[in-house]
Amino acid sequence: MNVRSLDVEVALRAALAAVVPLAILLSIGRPEWTPYAAFGGMTAIFGRGEAYRGRLRTVTVATVGLVASVALGIAAAVAARGSGGGAVGVGSAASAEASAATAITALMLVVVLVGGVLAVNVARLAPPTPLFFVFAVLVCAAVPTPTAEVGVRLGIAIGSAAFAWALSLSGRLLRRVGSARFKPLRPPAPVRWSAVRDPAVWTVIALHVVGALLAGGIALASGLGHPYWAVVSVCAVIPPAGAAHSLSRAWHRVLGTAVGVGVTALILWPDPAAWVLVIVVAVAQFGAEVLIGRHYGAALVFVTPLALVVAHLAQPVAVGGLLVDRLVETALGCAVGILAVLAGRAIDARRGARAGR
Repeated sequence: MNVRSLDVEVALRAALAAVVPLAILLSIGRPEWTPYAAFGGMTAIFGRGEAYRGRLRTVTVATVGLVASVALGIAAAVAARGSGGGAVGVGSAASAEASAATAITALMLVVVLVGGVLAVNVARLAPPTPLFFVFAVLVCAAVPTPTAEVGVRLGIAIGSAAFAWALSLSGRLLRRVGSARFKPLRPPAPVRWSAVRDPAVWTVIALHVVGALLAGGIALASGLGHPYWAVVSVCAVIPPAGAAHSLSRAWHRVLGTAVGVGVTALILWPDPAAWVLVIVVAVAQFGAEVLIGRHYGAALVFVTPLALVVAHLAQPVAVGGLLVDRLVETALGCAVGILAVLAGRAIDARRGARAGR
C-alpha cells in the first residue's frame, strides 16, 4: 500500500472514531459530554502504518493512556468543585478556592506529562508525543463535573476508546484475505525499557513540565479563557527524545492555527445546527490525518476547527472570544515552546561536550 492510500486508510478510521460517538451523544441530547467521546476516539490516530502485531500493543497503550488522562481530568474537575472551584466566593476565600483548583489541575498535569513521556518512549508510540494525553486531562479538568456523572462520563471515554481500538485493528482480516494487494506495513519497534533510565528522556520530561507550567501560569495570570491551549502548544513544539531541536514546528503551528481560526470563524459564526458541526468534525479529522505526515502547518488548518468545534459543542461560548483565545494562547505556548527548544539545544550541546571529554 502506498503512502497516499495508507494516509486515507488512517484518516477514515480516525474520522469514524470521532464522528460515531459524537453522533450518538447528539442523538440523546448530551453534547456537553463531547470531550470524553472525542478523547477516547483519539485512540484511532495511534499506530499509523504499523504492522498489526505491533499496532495491538500501540493502540492498547494509547487506550490506557487516554482513558487514564480523562479519568485524572474528571478527578481534578470533581476535586475543584468540592473545594469550591468555580463557585462564587468573596475576597480571599474565593482566591484560595481558585488556587486550590489550579493546584489540583497542575498536579494532574505533571502526573500525565511524566507518565505520558515515559509511555511514549518505552512503548515506542507513534505519534511520539504526550500531547493528546495532556489535552485530555486539561480539557476534562476544565469541564464542570457533578459527582453523580463521573461514572457515565468516564464510561463514554472507555466506550469511545474501545470502539476506536477495534477500528484500528479492523484492517487485519482484510489484509489477510487480500494480502497480495497490499504492501507490507512497518515492522513494530521493540519495547524500550531502558528509556526509563535515559537522560535524554528525562530532559524531555523536564522541558515539558517546566514549559507547560510556565505557559499555563502566564495564560491564567493574563485572564485568558482557555489556558490549556497554551499548554498543549508547548507540548506540540517540544520534539521527542533524540529528535533534532527544530524551531520550524512552532512557526508552522502559529501560521496553521491563524488560518484555521479564520476557517473556524466561517463555520461557527453562522451558528449552524449541531449535526452540521459533527460533519465538520469528521471532515476536519480526515483532513488532519491525511496531511499530518506531509506538512504540519497545513494539518493545523484542519486541527484548529476540529478542536474549536469540539470545545464549542461541549461548552458553547461567544465565538469571537473563543477564536481570540485560541490564537493568542497558541502564540503564547509556541513562544514558551521555543524557549524550551533552545534550552534543549543547550543541554544537548553540554551533554555532547561532556561525552567528548
